Amino acid sequence: MKQTTLPFAGAFAALSLTATSVAQEQPSMSLEAMADATLTQDTIAWDFVEGITTEVGPRQAGTEAEARARDWAMAWLTKNGFQNVANEPFEMETWVPGDIHRAEITAPFPQPLTVQPLGSSAATPEGGIEAELVEFESFEELLAAPDGSLAGKIAYVSHEMRVSMDGSHYGQFGLPRFAGPTVAANKGAAAILIKSIGTDYHRNPHTGTTRWGDSATPIPAAALSLPDAANLERMFDRAGDRPLTLRLELNPRSLGTTMSGNVVGEIVGRNPELPPVLLACHIDSWWNAPGAFDDGAGCGIIAAAALHVSHTGQPLRTIRVLFAGAEEVGLIGSTAYSEAHIDEPIAVGIESDFGADRIWRFESNFRETNPDLHDKIRLAVARFGVANSSVVATGGADLNIVRDQEGAIIDLQQDGTRYFDYHHTPDDTLDKIDPEQLRQNVAVWTQVVGILANEERSIKTGGMIPSAPDIMQE
Repeated sequence: MKQTTLPFAGAFAALSLTATSVAQEQPSMSLEAMADATLTQDTIAWDFVEGITTEVGPRQAGTEAEARARDWAMAWLTKNGFQNVANEPFEMETWVPGDIHRAEITAPFPQPLTVQPLGSSAATPEGGIEAELVEFESFEELLAAPDGSLAGKIAYVSHEMRVSMDGSHYGQFGLPRFAGPTVAANKGAAAILIKSIGTDYHRNPHTGTTRWGDSATPIPAAALSLPDAANLERMFDRAGDRPLTLRLELNPRSLGTTMSGNVVGEIVGRNPELPPVLLACHIDSWWNAPGAFDDGAGCGIIAAAALHVSHTGQPLRTIRVLFAGAEEVGLIGSTAYSEAHIDEPIAVGIESDFGADRIWRFESNFRETNPDLHDKIRLAVARFGVANSSVVATGGADLNIVRDQEGAIIDLQQDGTRYFDYHHTPDDTLDKIDPEQLRQNVAVWTQVVGILANEERSIKTGGMIPSAPDIMQE
């Protein structure tokens, strides 16, 4: 791998620390040299994710903490020379988890279990509920249960999610969380407990949002840590004909309508008439962690890339960063941004929202319709160990506007081997980020964004974009 390090160290350091008038900088190095230098010398992405996790911490959508995160991000963007920095507010219905998350098997093997509520869970009565626990080995088994068969009982739903580099098991095995609570409620269940949608074996439950269908009245819903789930399944095997009973107590509540918002900033291009390049991430996290992987790192990566491109000379197109709000609870910020800006064409959209580990594959949705541009990017990122792909890019969660416009999308796929060990758990902390892999992300993004921001031609996509995959659904 080519690394231009020492010859450019002084110039790179000076540019990296510049915090004003970035669009007017006189270029000191080429795009390729800048991208190569970031492999060993970028500190901007780390600065962002270290700062937001240290100074703000957990950033639950619709809460005062998320508001502080928006203020922090706007100050950071302004300090680092972005223009047109703004908060674009929107309203949302806000749920918070409460402070009581208790579960215990009461018979025949009494012992506590480690749980956390799922987003939008109902509360139990004060003191909790106690009922027979019914085991389902998969979502499909739950779906096949007769109507009314769970009346007064608590459903437990397992799955077979495994580690996968592309994270595809999240979409394949996420239904116990995405849809299981609605199905259980419609079959009469008093509550539902799911095996966490994750791949670690710490006693850290993985929370995440659930989607209550129009026909369902919300019931208490909680995720069980994977070691506790394995223990519970051994209990079912050992109990034989004896019923397992569970006591569950949760006290989440609704705050009603509160404000969230999207933070935007720009590196203004030489030709503002050309549609901009949109770089997206999300600024919110769940309450139980400071969100370093999900998605503080993503916001740091896209901001660093935009700044590095600006330091090679003012780009032709404007580069816009979107730090979306309220992504975790249903892509509310992404939807709001699209509704507000749908008539403003976007040239191409890219998102970083899959941790901070190495980018290994490049995908676009214009491989067939704009092969010259696809090949230019493919060749440019190969030196960073990034492979080409014929997979059609569908974009991250916060690129609704680009999908709604049927526009151009690039996916820079990150290695997801570790991602679901930390996803939506208390372990999503700064120490999990590998600085070397973070810098590789910034290098690849700098190269790709620099090419796109200086592309004169429109990017043809050939029409309708496939639906976004389940993996993007938080």
